[in-house]
This record gives sequence, C-alpha cells and structure tokens, in this order.
Amino acid sequence: MKITAFNGSARGAKGNTHVLVDGFLDGAAEAGAEVENIPLAGKKIKHCRGCFKCWTRTPGACAMKDDMAELLPKFADSDIVVFATPLYVDNVSGLMKNFMDRMVPLIDPHFEKDPAGEYRHVKAAGVPRIVVISNCAFPEQSHFQVLRLLFKRIARNMHSEVVAEIYRGGGELLRVESAMLKFMLRGYKRAVRKAGREVVENGAITEATQAELEKPLIPHDVYIRNANKHWDRELKKSGERAA
Repeated sequence: MKITAFNGSARGAKGNTHVLVDGFLDGAAEAGAEVENIPLAGKKIKHCRGCFKCWTRTPGACAMKDDMAELLPKFADSDIVVFATPLYVDNVSGLMKNFMDRMVPLIDPHFEKDPAGEYRHVKAAGVPRIVVISNCAFPEQSHFQVLRLLFKRIARNMHSEVVAEIYRGGGELLRVESAMLKFMLRGYKRAVRKAGREVVENGAITEATQAELEKPLIPHDVYIRNANKHWDRELKKSGERAA
C-alpha cells in the first residue's frame, strides 16, 4: 500500500500540521505501508487558469510547466492520499487550495448522475482513497465543519471515499516545549500513530481511536487563558520595539 501525504502548511516541517502527518505516517509505515510526506511549501505551483487544455490539447497533462508535473503522478499512483492543511478562514490553506485546483488533469471531463441523481464527473482511472488531517488554533472541534463537508463533496465527485479524518483543535499545543505538556500529549500522539496503523490494517480508524483523537488536549478555558496571555506578551514586546 502506498500512502502519500501532501502538506499544505506554509511552515512545512516546522508546522503543527507536520507533527500530525509525521505521526500518522509513522503508524502507517509500522503497519507495512510505503509512505511519503510531501510539503507543498517551496514547491512551484502556479494558479489554475481554467483553460481546460489538460482535457483537450494535452489530455492528462497541464499546459503550464511547474512542480505539478512531479506531484500529479505521485497522487495518481497512491492507494491513499492525505490532504493535510492548517485551518485558514474555516477552510484549507491557500497552498492546499492551489494544489487541489491543479488536480484538474486527473479528472474525466464528462458528466454522469450519481446514485442520488446529482451530476458529477465520470470516474477516472487510479483514484486514491482520502485521509484528511488538519489543525487550528481554536480549541473546539466544531471549527472543522467546513472541511468535513468539503472533503465529503470532493470524494463524491472523485468516486472516492474519505477513510479517515484527524482534526485537532488547539493545534498550537503540538509544538509547545513545556515538559509537562509534552507528557500530557503522549497519549494523543500515540492515538495519531495508532490511527495510521488502523487505516492500513482495517481501512479505517476504529471508533475507540477516533474518540481519543477528538478529546480536548487541555480544558478549553485553560487553553484560551494562556493563549490570550501569550498574545498580550507578544503585543507588549512589539510595542516596546516600536518605541
């Protein structure tokens, strides 16, 4: 089994999203999967022009020359792809959206009705299953409502399925250096690794593991209190530098 993660965080390997992706892929590798983690930061990905030449003049290949020529085959050759992104304005990051827009060459342009009577594109060859990984600075899991619906719709149109979703409110805690917090996060990070193993072994995350992944890392009021203190300190430093 080949699992490829595309990380849409502007921070790349220094971001909170990377912590989640790295743990998930470690678990998948332990279960025997071939894994690859691709940060989109630093890749040259132009904006889709909507010219549809990839459907007519050069079927399957974009007319623009950039790093998508390398990334699209990796996507198509995977059994499972991980869309990993921090939450930006209740949605995927700009990097991830740009990457997703440029997936048009992989789509069959023809239309058909799905079992519910709604039109979608005809199924193309080599469609991988989908895992979604995201984090945000807000503490509640409710902030991922848009992503849950978005990837459900993407999977429907691609004739695929979302086999796992890992959403982490309070994601800023994932890289905090406090020894006590690191100790508290051990259980959560074990659950992320376990999720990777379960997707390879069972094709999905078990209910028990999913429940662990949805639990708050620390109480929401404690998180918000410390977050506000952090920004008070940063604003004070900024004011002192300006003075």
